[in-house]
Amino acid sequence: MFPTVREVLDLVPVRHGAPRLVAGNAGLDRPVRWVHIAEVPDIATLLGGGELVLTTGIGLPGDDAGLREFIGALADVGVSGLVVELGRRYVSGVPRVMAAAAERRGLPLIELRRGTPFVRITEAVHALIVDAQLTELRATEEIHQRFTELSVEGAEPAEVLRQAAELAGCPIVLENLSRQVLAYDPAGENAQLLLDGWERHSRQIRPAGRTAYDPDSGWLVTTVGARGQDWGRLLLRWPATESTPPTRLTILIERAASTLALGRLIRRDAEGLERQIHRTLLTALIDHTRPVDEVALRAKALGVVLDRRHLVGVVVRHRADEPAGDAGTTDDEPAPARRGQRRDTDAEGPEAGPARLRDLAEAVSQAVRDAKLTALTSPLDDQAVGALLALPDPAAEEKALSAFAAALRRVRLDAAPAAPAARPARPVDAPDRPAGRAVASASARPVDAPPRAAIVVAAGSGVSSLREARRSLIEARQVAEAARRDPRDLPCYRLPHVGLAGLLHLLRDEPRLQTFVERELGPLLAYDAQHPREQLLGTLRAYLEQGRNKSAGAAAAHLSRPAFYERLARIGRILDADLDSVDRCLSLHVALLALDAIRTP
Repeated sequence: MFPTVREVLDLVPVRHGAPRLVAGNAGLDRPVRWVHIAEVPDIATLLGGGELVLTTGIGLPGDDAGLREFIGALADVGVSGLVVELGRRYVSGVPRVMAAAAERRGLPLIELRRGTPFVRITEAVHALIVDAQLTELRATEEIHQRFTELSVEGAEPAEVLRQAAELAGCPIVLENLSRQVLAYDPAGENAQLLLDGWERHSRQIRPAGRTAYDPDSGWLVTTVGARGQDWGRLLLRWPATESTPPTRLTILIERAASTLALGRLIRRDAEGLERQIHRTLLTALIDHTRPVDEVALRAKALGVVLDRRHLVGVVVRHRADEPAGDAGTTDDEPAPARRGQRRDTDAEGPEAGPARLRDLAEAVSQAVRDAKLTALTSPLDDQAVGALLALPDPAAEEKALSAFAAALRRVRLDAAPAAPAARPARPVDAPDRPAGRAVASASARPVDAPPRAAIVVAAGSGVSSLREARRSLIEARQVAEAARRDPRDLPCYRLPHVGLAGLLHLLRDEPRLQTFVERELGPLLAYDAQHPREQLLGTLRAYLEQGRNKSAGAAAAHLSRPAFYERLARIGRILDADLDSVDRCLSLHVALLALDAIRTP
């Protein structure tokens, strides 16, 4: 924001004085915060640093020691430079001792060989400073306006980072708490070089504070989160060879972080009024935003009785996050034919993801009706649709879930275009038919039938009270997420089908799990980042996977026993952990499994 000494020397009033640099060439790029006129030798006590001092030399010491002390005091306080007008005290030039002292301290010392009114210099420099401040203010205003618009529009993270990189002119990266890149914009630089070895590089960036600049790495960093829940970091690269980042960049990165945090809280979707109420009620149960009595009353008004019912949370989602075409079709079919019997909103493009979610929500609602069940149904997030089944009898739970899963498969099959002759007749007892028979009937369908494993149906534990419905819904969501990579094709997944690895995988985006991994393994990961040839994490993994058998661990790690034992001792010191303790090793093993889940897309 401030002009440099070099830029000041190019101003017309200064050039009028025929300036000549006597010493301190290395300091010409120092910023000039203000201009101060001084004719007393102890002026340094009145300065704060960054001033360009103008003097005629009248009041300067007459002895060499005094001049050295004068120059040293100015350098100590951090002035930008010293300008001496010749003619009054010094005629042909400044004393050599003064020049030598300024050169030693890297302080720019300039002679004005022609008389120049100092007031013109101060006016010119101060005008330059004020103009720079106004420019900074305008840039800050543009930052606020730009990110306010992005917040209102609910912009995606990629767009927020693109705008930030454009305003800053610097690369910017958004990462989660495990140092994985969520989004980035290289600002015209090589993206591969920017992200190469990112996790190891990021762990070496340790700013002091929520928003701070790390001069060793050259990154300006701020924490991203809302409502006291941090979930990532936003990093903007400012070359360490340059000065500290200007204030506007700090404002920019903090506003970008706020926009990202706000966007994560916003969910936009066009729904009908009834569907909105369903979603409101399900969300209220999960987030405790409304009393359960009010939820029960409003649900009853919709025809869904939740009081004195056996409640089961169900979550349905696609196995793949990215929409790879219309649901219920295959890639072998031409696109026009695939879309022939579907709504226009299902066409490929930016709306493909929301359209696919709406299709799935409609299929779930239709399956509930076909199975003659009563439920609240609504999308829970961008990928999953939830349903809270209200059953009159707990003994009917398994039968109801089988009927729902079978009905959902039929609904999705019916949504796919097919020749009428190839579609088998629907039996009268279809809602009670096991899911396996529904799949068998699907095998006779043409090639445009959906893959058997295209979706996952998961159910939580049944509960007898609406106050416990949240637990069943959350359990179903977790099971559905974990079952996405299950090779089996079960009609309905339940909690016993999900192991520890699956549980950690579904929790991989949870900041608390990422914090746990950093707490348990952070020092070791940081050590490996600084010593890439050793990779002690692999040694720890071999030891734990072999049941803490050191001989077997050494063989698995392809190390001699002494080398393996020495590495284990070093790991224990780094983590401050007793690797002979069962409880400590169990905690480390869980952290390793969680780290694998976090690093697995």
